[in-house]
Amino acid sequence: MLKYLVIIISSVFLLTVAATVGVLGVFWHYGRGLPDYQQLAHYEPSVTTRVYAGDGRLIAEYATEKRSFVPLSAMPQRVIKAFLSAEDKTFYSHPGIDVWGVMRAVVINARNLGGDRRPVGASTITQQVAKNFLLTNEVSLERKIKEVMLAFRIERAFSKDHILELYLNEIYLGFSSYGVAAAAMNYFNKSLDELTVAEAAFLAALPKAPNNYNPRRHPVAAKQRRDWVIGRMLEDGHITPGEAMAAQNEPLTVGYRTDTALVGGAGFFGEEVRRELAARYGESALYQGGLQVRSTLDPTLQSIANRALREGLVAYDRRHGWRGPMGRIQVEARWQERLASLLPIPGLEPWQLAVVLETGGEDARIGLVDGTLGSIPFAEMRWARPWLPAQKVGPSPSRPADALRVGDVVPVEPVKADGEGRAYPPGTYALRQLPKVDGALVAMDPHTGRVLAMAGGFAYGRSQFNRATQAQRQPGSAFKPFVYLAALNNGFTPSSLILDAPVVIDQGPGLPLWKPSNYSDDFLGPTTLRVGVERSRNLMTVRLAQAVGMEQIVDYAERFGISDNLTPTLAMALGAGETTALRLTAGYAMLVNGGKRITPTIVDRVQDRTGRTIYRHDARPCPNCAGEYVPEEPMPQVPDTREVVTDPASAYQMVSILQGVVERGTGRRVSAIGKPLAGKTGTSNDSVDAWFVGFSPDLAVGVFVGFDEPHSLGDKETGSSVAAPIFKDFMAAALADKPAVPFRVPPGIRLVRVNPATGRLAGPHDRVVILEAFKPETVPTGEVEEVLGGGEVDAVGAFRFGAGANPAGVSPLAPPAGGVAPDMGGLY
Repeated sequence: MLKYLVIIISSVFLLTVAATVGVLGVFWHYGRGLPDYQQLAHYEPSVTTRVYAGDGRLIAEYATEKRSFVPLSAMPQRVIKAFLSAEDKTFYSHPGIDVWGVMRAVVINARNLGGDRRPVGASTITQQVAKNFLLTNEVSLERKIKEVMLAFRIERAFSKDHILELYLNEIYLGFSSYGVAAAAMNYFNKSLDELTVAEAAFLAALPKAPNNYNPRRHPVAAKQRRDWVIGRMLEDGHITPGEAMAAQNEPLTVGYRTDTALVGGAGFFGEEVRRELAARYGESALYQGGLQVRSTLDPTLQSIANRALREGLVAYDRRHGWRGPMGRIQVEARWQERLASLLPIPGLEPWQLAVVLETGGEDARIGLVDGTLGSIPFAEMRWARPWLPAQKVGPSPSRPADALRVGDVVPVEPVKADGEGRAYPPGTYALRQLPKVDGALVAMDPHTGRVLAMAGGFAYGRSQFNRATQAQRQPGSAFKPFVYLAALNNGFTPSSLILDAPVVIDQGPGLPLWKPSNYSDDFLGPTTLRVGVERSRNLMTVRLAQAVGMEQIVDYAERFGISDNLTPTLAMALGAGETTALRLTAGYAMLVNGGKRITPTIVDRVQDRTGRTIYRHDARPCPNCAGEYVPEEPMPQVPDTREVVTDPASAYQMVSILQGVVERGTGRRVSAIGKPLAGKTGTSNDSVDAWFVGFSPDLAVGVFVGFDEPHSLGDKETGSSVAAPIFKDFMAAALADKPAVPFRVPPGIRLVRVNPATGRLAGPHDRVVILEAFKPETVPTGEVEEVLGGGEVDAVGAFRFGAGANPAGVSPLAPPAGGVAPDMGGLY
């Protein structure tokens, strides 16, 4: 017996030694290439970058993993306890692995051996941290061994609270949610402290298989799993029986993340912010760095801009006829399915898609995608004259069948009343058409350059090309104010006389004579500088640019940020160069702010994930601004560090002249708003580009309209008819609740009563008198004044600039080497 006992003991000893050596060998083998777990001490997860409007509402989020990091100390206990009950109830007592859980998993896997069921694990929260942060999701013995080894090391290196904080912020819970805070928002539209016991239990039910417990696709399985977690919470003593019963009886309702806190219609603005952040900080910081971005957007003005631009483009499009249905389908049977198959259509919202089911004498019967039936009265399709080439239209329809046929697929919009206010019955719709023309609207604070609204097109969903910042177009006569400003800074006054008469300019050897003309093809003779701007006279502008010199005009274009490479040719004075709506609007803003340089900005401040400010647009020094506010003490003074780009007196003179454009000139339809406004129309050659850029004392706005593939907007379509109405609608709404504030008059300006037609001092018999702005040394004296307009006069009275008018011997219209004469803009 003793012999056998020795053999048994020796065998057990040898087996123990062999097992120990084997285990140590395994740990040595797999422990050599383990990842560095110390990196978990400096955990910086991928966090969502958020862009906020000026009022704090969310505009956009950018992330590869949508996550909001929340410290464990800020998480409610019901959420923590729910996850511990569901995932690892012995978390605060085990050394990294749950031995009993491992044994249970071994038994279950042994039973399932040979089957097709996935092996179950017994991973603790610590093991899941090791897997999620340092390993892969590979199902293998090797990964499991590494996971266990890392779990032991992590437990020795970090506190339990730190490990749990890592887990709850990193875990993927479905619905594009990383971490419990993002999941609470995406599933229930709540913050963590607002979750009920049932909602916390549901989130804790998700780590095992988020897709299998998706409450929208698998509501029964999701509720069963949630109720199981509630039962575990009851067993572990985290909730009372009454709380458990109430939680299990609570329906599992997913609260879609509402858009009430989101700024709608800011797609173009948000994309512009995204591009700027990516250029400044890189893609990694943008999508993973958790930047907090306070933008300049005013949601109210953005909504007005979207509506005004959209309605203006639709109004233009309707004037130029009906281009036909968006498609045709069979309506005999299953027309709803055929109609639905055509969706989505970018840019259609908020309109709906309908199919014409029947046409009668007074209306057309239609059906919508959801099966709703309605009608389009003839009054709501009377505008649908057939479109013809060159933006012309055919005859007006006399009955519904002239515009629509059965099977036509058309956009419609519900309407409640006709144009005269007579109520329509329910189910009445109006015929609509997605415009081919597009445009942009920019609104900014002229004193700071903060862009308050930006509509870069008819619909962001239809095209992400931002016509406010990316479309290089000819401004036409909208550029003229800077030509006249240069003249005002070179001795001219608003009353200076300039000859409005035919001009013929020698472009140089081998080139034809250039004969610019006015839009109206008439001539006013000697005319004041003011009237030249108000009535947008091309010939006066050419003479003035010739007198001032195109080098100065180019300098002003660069100084005001309109163009960086304007060619010094006279055609550029008529707006033949190219610029963007944003840059031109900023140039006008520098007129109304008194000639101070501003830089257009869409971002006020950027903070990193820790709250540290890493960018601020307003960089003016103010050491006393950070102190505590004391009502009795005066407000700290912030210095004005803006560079002066022009004489403030000249800037005001131009503002006054542009106010005249609205009151008496090409922009007079804007005057219906009844508040101090100034601005200028612009139309390029052949009516390809239409503009209106203007301002109130504290708001600068630019509007551009044109086709993406440039071609004519049509006969008689100008900035006055196309862009000015959009400007008017925007300003009417934006200034509706604002008092009428006059334009600010700088020191050194004298306001003198003059006759606006002659520029002379007003006499007792003058019927039309205005207050003209003069610098003190330039007030009219009543003496005879020289008229700008020298040169030679031919037999028919046309003026010709000869060599004497160009001492340098270089034609002001000479094209670049190897090029051709530039296209002439500035029709109106």
